[in-house]
Amino acid sequence: MKNLNRIHLAGLRAVEAVGRLGSLKTAADELGVTIGAVSQQVQKTEQQLGTALFERRGRGLHPTGPGEAVLRQLTVGMSALSAAVAMTERRRDDSLTVSVAPVFAGKWLVWHLKSFARDYPDIRVRVEATVDLVDPDLSDVDLCIRVGKGPYPGLHAEKLLAQKIFPVCSPAVAATLQDPADIANVPIIRDRGQMFSWRTWLEPNGLDEGLLGEGPVFSDGALCLDAAIAGQGLFLAWETLAHHALQVGQVVAPFPGRFQTGFHYWLLTGRNRVQTRPMKAFGSWMKAELARSIGT
Repeated sequence: MKNLNRIHLAGLRAVEAVGRLGSLKTAADELGVTIGAVSQQVQKTEQQLGTALFERRGRGLHPTGPGEAVLRQLTVGMSALSAAVAMTERRRDDSLTVSVAPVFAGKWLVWHLKSFARDYPDIRVRVEATVDLVDPDLSDVDLCIRVGKGPYPGLHAEKLLAQKIFPVCSPAVAATLQDPADIANVPIIRDRGQMFSWRTWLEPNGLDEGLLGEGPVFSDGALCLDAAIAGQGLFLAWETLAHHALQVGQVVAPFPGRFQTGFHYWLLTGRNRVQTRPMKAFGSWMKAELARSIGT
């Protein structure tokens, strides 16, 4: 391994991250440095190796033929290093790293983690809030919770809960709604990034999208829920998002019925990752807590 003496590990990490993630920005975010620093590390490493690993096309970097083979081996090597470090961390403090979407983390998980801490006081949970689908085999993330239709190639995926939607609004707005058709008279709060449409709720109620009026538009479901709490209109929410707000009376569901979107919550783990006690504990707890708080 003497050939490693002439190459800086930081440079190899930068090269591997850019190749795996496909962009300087995403690599910089993962490594916790600036885009310029990643670019410099990549260039320096190419000089040290005497080989061009990437082609510069416009603003992007694309692996060369020789670069693809090098990047594959680097990913294998970095994965092994990451797994080794993760093993020492688990032995030291029995920690667990869970990757979840920010909305799920803020609107459901933080309100329920005290239950996990009560049942497993010796396990320290670290939550990474991100919508990026990380590979648990290639990172220090132990578990991922995501919403989608699946499948997830290369990962072990277990369904946790079917996603169900229903309109919510403030109690004051709900007082103006007697029948589902009355939604034509209130502003509709829209989530620009929503994976499903109002048709999921409208069609079972015999209604058409043309009934929907204008209203505020946000790029985040949590902001949409906050707008509904503030009385700005009616929002088509889902169970894990609105659960706490419904419990404390910040919003109400003015109409009966919850309708499946076709998406599910999934518990994702690496196929090559050994299932540790904290991983098994959190998976079992998550299924039980979702069933207890929301149902199946």
